[in-house]
Amino acid sequence: MDDMLKIGVVVADKDEFQPFEQAVAKYNAEDIEFFNKKAIEFMFDGAKVYAVHCGIGKVNAAAAAVRLVDMGCNCILNYGLSGGISRVKKGQLCIPHRFLEHDFDLTAIGYKPCEKPGQKYIYNADKELLDVVTDIFQNVSFGTAVCGDRFICNDADRKFLKETFDATSCDMETGAIASVCDMAGIAFLSLRRISDDAGDDAASSYKEMNTCNELLSDCLIKILSAVTEYYGGLL
Repeated sequence: MDDMLKIGVVVADKDEFQPFEQAVAKYNAEDIEFFNKKAIEFMFDGAKVYAVHCGIGKVNAAAAAVRLVDMGCNCILNYGLSGGISRVKKGQLCIPHRFLEHDFDLTAIGYKPCEKPGQKYIYNADKELLDVVTDIFQNVSFGTAVCGDRFICNDADRKFLKETFDATSCDMETGAIASVCDMAGIAFLSLRRISDDAGDDAASSYKEMNTCNELLSDCLIKILSAVTEYYGGLL
């Protein structure tokens, strides 16, 4: 890894990625080769940023994260919409401090829900980056993000995730990215906006919120500024 700070940004949904792409066009963002995915690179406060529209789901997110690690990123950031499980409301910003994959299930052969034999299976956001961004936002929530390849949209599943994992939010990418970053030994931080309550009316609420992603894009740029300033004192 060279002395230049490199930051990866992983975004799952096209409607979440496009506002960010438009916002950073003023930094002379350019398209780059990145598997068959849409990806851009640009310079921001002395750091090189690679931002990828990876596609929805854990496999897409993990593949993008691995590629960013190979490109020498010092840390990976993520943002997107999440279902709210507990202690959060629609429209609220959430920065999870821990992540797990709720749909990994070997309970039939004696393991705990989401437990991976012989492996870590609960991952933490980077403590230093959490401290850095805590000062940026007012009324942001922290908690556990549960991740799985399923859109949670019924009251029974929401209750299960709350009672089993003490979940704050649910999504389809964070646990996979966190796992890759943990294995690679690099920092991970995610910013999520609550789009729905993961209950019976979640689908319609999500569709409504998914047209309003400029806020997430603006917040991510604030985080980039704070992160580059923090790492600038270390490299």
